[in-house]
Amino acid sequence: MNYLDYPPETAADVVRVRRRIEEAGLPPKLVDRNLLIGTWNIRAFGRVYPAFTENPESPKRNLRALAIIAEIISRLDVVAIQEVRRDVSGLRMLLDMLGPAWGVIVSDVNEGQAGNAERLTFLYDRRRVTPSGLAGELVLPPEWGDKAIQQFARTPYAVSFQAGEEAFILVTVHIKYGSGDPNERVPELEAFAEWMANWNRQQTRYHPDLIVLGDFNIDRRDDPRFEAFVSRGLNVPPALRSVSTNLATGKKAKYYDQIGWFMGRLNMEFTGRAGAIDFSRAVFKELTRTQMSFRVSDHLPLWAEFSIDRSRSYLIQALDLDDTLPDPLAAVPD
Repeated sequence: MNYLDYPPETAADVVRVRRRIEEAGLPPKLVDRNLLIGTWNIRAFGRVYPAFTENPESPKRNLRALAIIAEIISRLDVVAIQEVRRDVSGLRMLLDMLGPAWGVIVSDVNEGQAGNAERLTFLYDRRRVTPSGLAGELVLPPEWGDKAIQQFARTPYAVSFQAGEEAFILVTVHIKYGSGDPNERVPELEAFAEWMANWNRQQTRYHPDLIVLGDFNIDRRDDPRFEAFVSRGLNVPPALRSVSTNLATGKKAKYYDQIGWFMGRLNMEFTGRAGAIDFSRAVFKELTRTQMSFRVSDHLPLWAEFSIDRSRSYLIQALDLDDTLPDPLAAVPD
């Protein structure tokens, strides 16, 4: 569905989101030139109320919210989604809204109380990215029995992709939040970092390039959670080191979501451009930000751009995203 076909409130939200995307510096999709990788924890993404109007009961997420989510995701090439629930009816509705060019790869449900009935998911634009064969969960081996955890609460999910000449593995994770003591997250972060470091040392891994992304529940850059994340060589690019990804509700900035890799070990070239898309105060303006978070999310999407043009001699062509259509809502206020 094109945004011109949306009800006025929804269309106005989409216009404002497009402005926020532009303000975030997210570049356009360029054919044979760049790759846009994203990650987003979409709060409790399960059922969706199948109307643009408000649901007086539950769920609060409706088609208006789904249109906002689809607009953001459509600007990226492959996106890791956390907190997809057991009920995937909302995910299927999102795919319908994105259109037939989009594909999905989703894990099964993480069972058990700590698993929170969540799935880890990748959405990808098939015009730009194709799966290249690998898909699997990261499971701690029995030999690591002396570790502080026996197993990940929500097993990280790895999927390989191909974009132009480049092949890479994305590993997404949702680190257990715990009872409220942030130090409870350290053992999982350390185990994940060690798993990735071991994988990075394997010369026969499926593809050389490993990129990790997801919700790592890291509070600050200088805290023990971040130190656990980078303890085995993983790191995040400078463009993302000061980017807060929690919804701005007056609370202290959090750096829950990350995109990182082993610096100096990628074949793909990071362009240096990355950031978050802050949709807060731009959508559902009649609601509080907390109320809005149950419709869209309480996390901001994070993105990073990579070059897939090794020759650098391709003609730059922007992928058609219907941006050339007349915009009758150009006067929508921010």
